[in-house]
Amino acid sequence: MFGIVRPCRHRLGESLTGQWMAHLCGLCLALRKDHGQFARIVTNYDGLLISVLTEAQAGRGGAGAGRRTAGPCPLRGMRTASVAHGEGARLAAAVSLVLASAKVRDHVADGDGLLARRPVARAARRVAAGWDAAGHRGGGAVGFDTAVLVDAVDRQVGIEGLAGFGTPLLTVTEPTETATAAAFAHTAHLAGRPDNAVPLAEAGRLFGRLAHLLDAVEDQEADAASGAWNPLTATGTPRTEARRLADDAVRGIRLALREAEFTDGRLVHRLLVHELGTSVDRAFGTPSCAHGSHPYSPPGAPGGPGAPMPPEPPRRDRRGLLAGCAVWLGLACTCQMCCGTFEDPWSRQRREGLFQSCGDCCDCCDCCSNCGDACCCCGEGCDCGCDC
Repeated sequence: MFGIVRPCRHRLGESLTGQWMAHLCGLCLALRKDHGQFARIVTNYDGLLISVLTEAQAGRGGAGAGRRTAGPCPLRGMRTASVAHGEGARLAAAVSLVLASAKVRDHVADGDGLLARRPVARAARRVAAGWDAAGHRGGGAVGFDTAVLVDAVDRQVGIEGLAGFGTPLLTVTEPTETATAAAFAHTAHLAGRPDNAVPLAEAGRLFGRLAHLLDAVEDQEADAASGAWNPLTATGTPRTEARRLADDAVRGIRLALREAEFTDGRLVHRLLVHELGTSVDRAFGTPSCAHGSHPYSPPGAPGGPGAPMPPEPPRRDRRGLLAGCAVWLGLACTCQMCCGTFEDPWSRQRREGLFQSCGDCCDCCDCCSNCGDACCCCGEGCDCGCDC
């Protein structure tokens, strides 16, 4: 799975972890129900934010949101669970499909791995076209025109072709910002809170900027080694400037969310305020991990607290799109993406499981998790320095 918002249970607490998993499973099942089993491979952490935003505004059982009991799944240890469903999950599925289609086309254009071979590239283009069509149908079913997403992807290609040294970095991130702004704003209409559309559009715009920036930062070294296009390198933007823009985006999202009204905004606040800051630290290599990468590893042991991750493999060893998808299915069936560490299906980099990537928690996380305002401002005995 991919995405910049990858929280851990230590920071979320039991209640919010359960909610987050309900939306993750809900997105996966919405993809299967509306678009077929294969579509589940586009499940991603950022796409589920659409479902989270819809439910946070409407409340469980409100307009566009709901819960149902899902059957056993390997990723849940073959247990049943309450999962999100309704228009919010369906919108998240549609957006995920269109954005995954764009990612596939980008890999084809770059000739990554097996995609350098024409027969494989043709097959990948057909898959991408199918996802585009499915996303369009799914978006239309909930009143969202995915043309704004497709247009953003098409404009991105043109902008990157013209961008050079000295081009403002925000010129390159604009299409992504526009696409995410539209998706975030539509959750307000699904939830029956049209007054939230403007602040959520602003939050979405900045989230799109941040996603683009962090992707560029994380890929810059590998892109340089392979000769692939990278926005930071192409525009001559130093990492210090990218960090400033990223921090400004996190602050802007926090301010925008203050202008929106939520029935229960705890999970939204945790993900889009606190977790985004952790994502920025992770992308720029700022130390923030307080928990080990595996709960049973002693300090200093391979994969344990304080131990470095294994060296990354050279880019030539990366898997192509289709081979990576096959590996992803195997990982999904063994729960390795949730617990311990695993090898990324495509880049073959070592990754930490969903519940192992932990940053420093303030002492009052439990208080914050249970606070109605979803913030570290619960009053006496709870002050961890949050300014939100």
